[in-house]
Amino acid sequence: MSEKTVDRFNEEKSTFSIRGADTPDLAVGVAAIRNVLATLPLRAGVYRMQDARGDVLYVGKARALKNRVANYTQVDRLPKRLQRMVSLTRSMTIVTTNNEAEALLLEAQLIKHYRPAYNVLLRDDKSFPFILLRSDHDFPRVQKHRGARRAVGNYYGPFASAGSVNNTLNALQKLFLLRSCTDSFFKTRDRPCLLYQIKRCSAPCVGRIDAAGYGELVADAKSFLGGKSTQVQAKLGAQMQAAAENMDFELAAVLRDRLKALTFIQGTQAINAEGVGDADIFALACKDGVIGIQAFFIRGGQNWGHRSFFPAHTTDVPEDEVMTSFLTQFYEEVPPAKSILLDRDLAEGPLLSEALGERAGYRVSIAVPQRGDRRRLMDQAKRNAVEALERRLAESTTQAKLLREVAELFDLPEPPDRIEIYDNSHIQGSNALGAMVVAGPEGFRKGQYRKFNIKGNEAATNDDFAMMREVFRRRFARQLEEAPDRDDGTWPDLVLIDGGRGQLNAAKAVLEDLGIEDVCLVGVAKGPHHGRDGREVFHMMDGREFQLPVNAPVLFYLQRLRDEVHRFVIGAHREKRAKAMGASPLDEVPGIGPARKKALLMHFGTGRAVRNASLEDLKRAPGVSAGVAQQVYDFYHAR
Repeated sequence: MSEKTVDRFNEEKSTFSIRGADTPDLAVGVAAIRNVLATLPLRAGVYRMQDARGDVLYVGKARALKNRVANYTQVDRLPKRLQRMVSLTRSMTIVTTNNEAEALLLEAQLIKHYRPAYNVLLRDDKSFPFILLRSDHDFPRVQKHRGARRAVGNYYGPFASAGSVNNTLNALQKLFLLRSCTDSFFKTRDRPCLLYQIKRCSAPCVGRIDAAGYGELVADAKSFLGGKSTQVQAKLGAQMQAAAENMDFELAAVLRDRLKALTFIQGTQAINAEGVGDADIFALACKDGVIGIQAFFIRGGQNWGHRSFFPAHTTDVPEDEVMTSFLTQFYEEVPPAKSILLDRDLAEGPLLSEALGERAGYRVSIAVPQRGDRRRLMDQAKRNAVEALERRLAESTTQAKLLREVAELFDLPEPPDRIEIYDNSHIQGSNALGAMVVAGPEGFRKGQYRKFNIKGNEAATNDDFAMMREVFRRRFARQLEEAPDRDDGTWPDLVLIDGGRGQLNAAKAVLEDLGIEDVCLVGVAKGPHHGRDGREVFHMMDGREFQLPVNAPVLFYLQRLRDEVHRFVIGAHREKRAKAMGASPLDEVPGIGPARKKALLMHFGTGRAVRNASLEDLKRAPGVSAGVAQQVYDFYHAR
């Protein structure tokens, strides 16, 4: 929570609680809520309901806390879902705010932080990509950006995916010849790079264009991103005509190619949103208890992509409440458009509009389009929402069938909810690294992937079995410490190991040492033809080995799991190896910063020479004090 948030919100220091067992008890839960109710004020705020261990069950906001929380004591009027929540409640934490709009914003922050089991959750909350046109340089750079907006410049977005932002960046390079290189690369150029040769950069780094000319390109790019593509098109057409009349056919050809690029971009818009301006469009579809929400992002009349969302914990929750909760969490990180178009009226629409406007610093309107271009776009969003939901349900059905087959294949009592897959990567023991990926009924859970830097001496001996033992010991020893009751959803139902009998036995021995005997381990090894025939061999803990038919769907699924851990661990290993290639022996010396490290390397030439230098030689190096020289000498000669 930011300092600004702390100033605006006041959290009560005392937590009112009744201690009880983990078992649900409706009477105990109601008693805990009534104890809190006696001290609640009639003012806006947010409340958190917690179980006996202090884990947050639910986060809610209220215009008047006392009135809202009192509803939970009338259990006969509550739906079954909320009755279960009350039966687990043992304590509450209260946060007061200045008004209900602030409470709505804080509620979204806390839901994202705690991810309670009884709140509607936005699963796909990764950051959206933006285009950043920097303004802290004489020749501004255009680049893709994610995360906090610390850089100075103009941000355009959000874009629905990395693909949509990359397409727009390619268009900007073709149309406006803006540089995309880093400032350090820009400073060191003495001749144009390849992007200039292929007509995607104007080469300001070597003076092929002056600051005024480049500034005009930047202004055109801002107009294009601001939705004034017709104006840019007219300007380019006039410039091409003038160049042709002046017999400057080379310049006219360049302008012609830029016009072609602009026309191509306008023609490839999947959605014609001209005249809509800036708008975010949301449509909801529901079928068989599953809810999907389709989002279109329109900026300056241009379609910047669309994405489907499938919120979690929506069973028995009204669609109006799902949409409201989704929007508050979605705009927790993404700045809202000035116009938000929905397929339904929301009871808390005016409140949501006020809260988003307060956060954004400008007026945000929420409306249901009735006619014209906006209505046409909404109808298209509805169709997309229904189609995306049907695809999701079809995929879920197939996935559920595959998981049932996995359970039958490996003698599991029920389809696995969490599958962990492990692999190691190294080159003759160097830069050794282990990895774990996680899959479940909804697909890969990339937020739960883990990397393990191999720390033991086993890596130096090129011992795959020892590396696997280290990874399993660290992973499951920590699990025993953090979740001994195995009720937090982080314990695997099935563990797949990329390897044969040796790797399987190494992992099995670690689990036996830790007293873990009920985790199913399976080794997945290449077949007799080294996997070229697609016939992996599955090694079971009881010594059995078997293969599956080449065309078996469950085999394809298990191969996909194995390939994902391959991709993840190899990518992580390459990244680690690349960092090691640029490392210096002086990085290990404590207290030596970049400036002194550079001074020592410039004076001695190599890290080995620094290590072998005498104390007197170290003292004579420029920029190195006697104390630093002694520190470096002692580090290399301590033994």
